[in-house]
Amino acid sequence: MDSVISLIQAAVVFGTVIMFGCIGEIMSEKAGNLNLGVPGIMYIGAIASLASVFMYESHVAEPNKAVCVIIALVSCFAASALAGLIYSFLTITLRANQNVTGLTLTIFGSGIANFFGGSLNKMAGGVGQISVANTSEAFRARIPGLSSLGAFGKIFFSYGFMVYVAIILAILVNYFLKRTRKGLNLRAVGENPATADAAGVNVTKYKYFATVIGAGISGLGGVYYVMDYIKGTWANDGTIEKLGWLAVALVIFATWKSVNAIWGAYLFGILYWAYFYIPNLTRASQELFKMIPYVVTIIVLLFVSLRKKKENQAPAHLGLSYFREER
Repeated sequence: MDSVISLIQAAVVFGTVIMFGCIGEIMSEKAGNLNLGVPGIMYIGAIASLASVFMYESHVAEPNKAVCVIIALVSCFAASALAGLIYSFLTITLRANQNVTGLTLTIFGSGIANFFGGSLNKMAGGVGQISVANTSEAFRARIPGLSSLGAFGKIFFSYGFMVYVAIILAILVNYFLKRTRKGLNLRAVGENPATADAAGVNVTKYKYFATVIGAGISGLGGVYYVMDYIKGTWANDGTIEKLGWLAVALVIFATWKSVNAIWGAYLFGILYWAYFYIPNLTRASQELFKMIPYVVTIIVLLFVSLRKKKENQAPAHLGLSYFREER
């Protein structure tokens, strides 16, 4: 029983990182923008939050934990949104190729994050020495009393607040896209921007909005990874990039529905960490188990493509630039 609970806990924490990335990417793709820069955006959000909080904790004798959390979240969202704005300007205004721009953003994000991460490590006294203990402790704080309610408490309440923020965000984004006028306009832009434009919808405005806000949400996966997942330090082992690509895969698995990202992210977490709880596995077998989330995504994509249900398909204008003159 303990191993099952441990697997679920690992899956929830792991899944929360990619859930943020997935929710943000769904926002972007619903407007027709295929942003493959999610890993880079998560990198940028992670290093922005870590650097800003590190400076605050280094210069204040008794850092306030609430202030630490606010600084981390605001700096992360702002930096990630800025990355989304750069992507938007290149792909929407300048009509650059979305695939190339997204991949370039991933390379740029990982490079700049690891550069500044290494600099912060040196400032802290060496590799692995950087630590923002107060901020990490605030992010990992459990709900008093509930986390001690036996197996039930361990499964549902033994996590930091960002786990619940991710679930709430997934529900809110789903409501926004399906139940609000602006959300319906945004979806119309992703399906047929020419028709939306003819109906009086500002296509450029909605594309910018979805991509910038989506990037900000994706970046929250980076701050959660740094502050909760690896407990307020920095590691340039490429894990954030792996999680970013899993987030992109989860968009397809969730069939572009943010509520599906909730259980999909946790399922990805279980599939990814299952090998750790299976005895006598070789190194090669472990790597095969880590492939399972991607294999499942491919199977789901094939299944969805064969069924051809409109509500489970990608937006019709996904990845294509819109030229108003061609209406």
